[in-house]
Amino acid sequence: MSVTCSEIERHFWLTRSVARVMGVCLSKAMAQGRLSPDEYCEMVTRCRSGSCRESCQLWLASRTELAEEPPEECLHRDVLKRLRQA
Repeated sequence: MSVTCSEIERHFWLTRSVARVMGVCLSKAMAQGRLSPDEYCEMVTRCRSGSCRESCQLWLASRTELAEEPPEECLHRDVLKRLRQA
């Protein structure tokens, strides 16, 4: 099974978007040494392996302000909560 670039991009943007709605800038977290490039890659890979794409998209579409918590099904819950607290 080949992976299309658009599939990888979709999960890259889902990961970044959920973080952004939580007030977390993943680029800034990496620049500050709070998130390694490898951890970031693992986040996107983990997102691709999950089955929550549609629920995350719906969650993102319903946000009008910063969220305290990521979607319940989000596979990045622990990482995003840690980064948000820092």
